[in-house]
Amino acid sequence: MKGSFTRKRETEGAIRITTKMKQRRREPGMNTVKEPNKQTEEQATLIDTSKMSAGQRAALEMTEAAREGGAGSFASGLFMGRFATDKLMPFPEQSSEDKAAGDAFLQKLERFLREYVDPDEIDRTGEIPQEVIDELGRMGAFGIKTSKEYGGLGLSQTNYSRAAMMLASYDGNLTALISAHQSIGVPQPLIMFGTEEQKRKYLPRVAKGEISAFALTEPGVGSDPATMQTQAEPTEDGKHFIINGEKLWCTNGVKAGVIVVMAKTPAKIVKGKPRNQVTAFIVEMDTPGVEVTHRCHFMGLRALYNGVVKFTNVKVPRENIILEEGKGLKVALSTLNTGRLTLPAACVGMAKQCLRIVRKWAGERVQWGAAIGKHAAIADKIAQIAANTFAMESMTLMAASLVDRDKKADIRLEAAMCKLWGTEMGWRIVDETMQIRGGRGYETADSLKARGEEPVPVERFMRDCRINTIFEGSSEIMRLFIAREALDPHLKVSGAALNSQLSPGERLKAALRAGTFYVTWYPRQWLPTFGVGSGMHPALRKHMAYSAKTTRRLARQLFHAMAKFGPKLEKQQVLLGRFVDIGTEIFAISATCARAQRMHEKGEEAEEVLKIADYFCHSARLRIDRYFEGIRNNTDRLGYKLAQDLLQNRVECLENGIVQK
Repeated sequence: MKGSFTRKRETEGAIRITTKMKQRRREPGMNTVKEPNKQTEEQATLIDTSKMSAGQRAALEMTEAAREGGAGSFASGLFMGRFATDKLMPFPEQSSEDKAAGDAFLQKLERFLREYVDPDEIDRTGEIPQEVIDELGRMGAFGIKTSKEYGGLGLSQTNYSRAAMMLASYDGNLTALISAHQSIGVPQPLIMFGTEEQKRKYLPRVAKGEISAFALTEPGVGSDPATMQTQAEPTEDGKHFIINGEKLWCTNGVKAGVIVVMAKTPAKIVKGKPRNQVTAFIVEMDTPGVEVTHRCHFMGLRALYNGVVKFTNVKVPRENIILEEGKGLKVALSTLNTGRLTLPAACVGMAKQCLRIVRKWAGERVQWGAAIGKHAAIADKIAQIAANTFAMESMTLMAASLVDRDKKADIRLEAAMCKLWGTEMGWRIVDETMQIRGGRGYETADSLKARGEEPVPVERFMRDCRINTIFEGSSEIMRLFIAREALDPHLKVSGAALNSQLSPGERLKAALRAGTFYVTWYPRQWLPTFGVGSGMHPALRKHMAYSAKTTRRLARQLFHAMAKFGPKLEKQQVLLGRFVDIGTEIFAISATCARAQRMHEKGEEAEEVLKIADYFCHSARLRIDRYFEGIRNNTDRLGYKLAQDLLQNRVECLENGIVQK
């Protein structure tokens, strides 16, 4: 729930064009590639861009220049047939000191929310009372991850996720306010990339409650950096930049005192050609020329302080650049890696509240002579809600722990998977909760209260939750982003062989290198796996063994798709989405089993947790089976052709008989 409103990651969804690769010999393996023994850096073209428009090439080149190669993670290994249990076992736990620090803050936060915050009133009025914002500032809620040195609480990513869970279980508007401020607004970019001077100037302010925001999306552009209209031109003396432009859907922009603005700066000459640049600026909202021209209103999150911000000759000092000139996209993309974890954490909190609601209602509501929870159709929904909530929490805590363990850890895929799976499952959970509550789910809390019933806010939860599959990269863009990362190791091996822009000799050499790699890699994907899950409870061990086996099947199928489609595979977005969903389900199974095993060892509701994990894993395996079947047997081509006919308005009968404006 952070940053600009629907910043769909179009720039993240593209298949990589180029990457700088250190040509060194690596262990032949699953998420790394064996390269010739060269010590020089080489620009390797991976995708033939000859048929792309100049705008497409410019956008992709800018984005790729902003990306950083990762050292490999558990999730990235899945697409190369590597099931690296050492990266997630044993399930990481908070230290007693870290948990105690988090508990102390969460106790204060819960007490304040329960006693002083009325989420239905906030929803009704579309405003968060200023005294609520002020108190959240006093207790440190705006500086949870900011170090104590700069006036924050200095809590961990895990505790930040726990806070997001608690907030979202009560009010989505407060979650959005605090999350947009900390995850994408000024704090996170400065923590990662700020100079010491910037940190000392701004972090104490935003940690104590001065609201911040992030401005990227524009009315006619989205997040395509090559066509960004907001410009930042340097002054003659080079000491300042003059910003002109307009930003749309800037969450917190209506209330913010300081924001991060992405603007296009003068092009840089690379190999004799100009390359567009995007730069991140810290902008004070009281600077002359900054104007909030409109507050946007939405289906849910009615107290979201989201607006249109216009910049007219806004003078910003050079020292307000974050990282350096031309590195704005790197700032945005890097910040999103950890920032995305707030969304699944929020979905966990909402899902837990939904579970509490349906458990109570299904035990009390009697129909046909029995509590509705006794009826199989309702019982099945409750089991799914519980199991999926446990899995969602396991994935989120796993990813958060990776950040706490290593601030520079490569969690791009884990964070994206958590965001994709968690937000989609969160929507499914709130939808099932409304179905179980029936008419009382669809009725507003105010209406229920007015006629004497408990004001259960399922209707509000549904409205507030719907944005989660769009915020910070829609589900569709997340699948494309994950697919690109999944293909990266393969493209590094064989991409040059497929590039028609290279000479025949270069392509032949690349093909020979690729053949050398695959002649050993591919047979290994058919070998059985042994010893996976040893030492685990039998109910969990079988699912871990399945995951290891299925990881190799996933890698084989992805390789087959590459062989079949070649460079055109990147256009098979629905097909790639199935590979992504399989990998994400494997990650969900693995995190769930690892956490359940740890809880079993500690005796924490051991038998009940094992039942939940076992049920979830069986359900996930059924979904994986369907995805694999969809790879072989689908209607993708038929659907695409039909959609193009519809876009040409060749099936007019489907729109007959309606009111047309």
